[in-house]
Amino acid sequence: MTAAIAGIGLATPPNRIAQAGALRAAVQSSGLGAGAARTLEALYRRAGVECRATVLTPAEGFFPTALGPDDLGPGTRTRMERYELHAAALARGACRSALDAASIRPGAVTHLVTASCTGFHAPGVDLELMGALGLPAGIARTHIGFMGCHAAVNALRVAHAYVRADPAAVVLVGTVELCSLHFHYGAEPGAVVANALFADGSAAAVLTGLGRASAPLLRATGSVVIPDSADAMTWSVGDHGFVMTLSAAVPGLVQTHLRGWLEPWLSRHGLGIDSVTAWAIHPGGPRVLSAVAESLGLPGRVTAASRAVLAEHGNMSSATLLFILSRLLREGARGPCVALAFGPGLAVEAALLDLPG
Repeated sequence: MTAAIAGIGLATPPNRIAQAGALRAAVQSSGLGAGAARTLEALYRRAGVECRATVLTPAEGFFPTALGPDDLGPGTRTRMERYELHAAALARGACRSALDAASIRPGAVTHLVTASCTGFHAPGVDLELMGALGLPAGIARTHIGFMGCHAAVNALRVAHAYVRADPAAVVLVGTVELCSLHFHYGAEPGAVVANALFADGSAAAVLTGLGRASAPLLRATGSVVIPDSADAMTWSVGDHGFVMTLSAAVPGLVQTHLRGWLEPWLSRHGLGIDSVTAWAIHPGGPRVLSAVAESLGLPGRVTAASRAVLAEHGNMSSATLLFILSRLLREGARGPCVALAFGPGLAVEAALLDLPG
């Protein structure tokens, strides 16, 4: 049985910063020398990001200038306090928009699936959403934590399972990420790349078993872990925020291994790569998007929606994929669609959808 995506909702914080401003803030806060600053300038320019949103206001100085090489900025507790302050409020906006788009009352929701990798607290975002949205007290809750950029696919998989088990289920999926809270001081390459890419955002979707002619249908999800790639991408809790390790080998691993798994997976669902008419590819960065296109033999235009979302919003981790899917729908994409995202493992997560029309 398929699940209908009856509505999608998106939300970003009101504070937006252009990439040039993000670069200036990074150079100032990290206290880097002129040589490192020039390296950062080139990296930020190639990141594919033009603007991004953050829950932090530019004037508050949350990340002060480093006092020396041992000053790594605010501690993790301070950063988590900001997560607790802002995460649920941002997710609430996306969830309300998704419910409105689906024309579903909060009281009709039977399951809530949340995903986030940029913060922890309990009671958490799911409980706060229940109160803020007026969801039933007996709702079934599932939280997906620390899975990274591909967590939206994992959340959709859980929602799909609920709908398959009970066609009357109404599942609200909410993703929220406050990546800006984990700005990393210093010049460690992987962390500097993350600083240049990541941003804040929230996305939500409502899934039901009641098909609608105008609703995308989620047919299947798939997953694979690329062998010998555990160190290529990691996300760990440090004393001064969460720390990302992002190897330059990631695009090459994707290019080498993706087709060998995706082609037979699509074949099991009666499709070939050439049969797919739309692609929602998580923009881990411009090189990752290029690696996907090269691995699958796709023309560059198939990554246009992903590159546009990256340019306008940055990489919002788990929230990003639904932003791309929403954009494809607005642009009139039709037919079989594959959503792809990558995360620590190095893991590949895929979703197969039928877009209406």
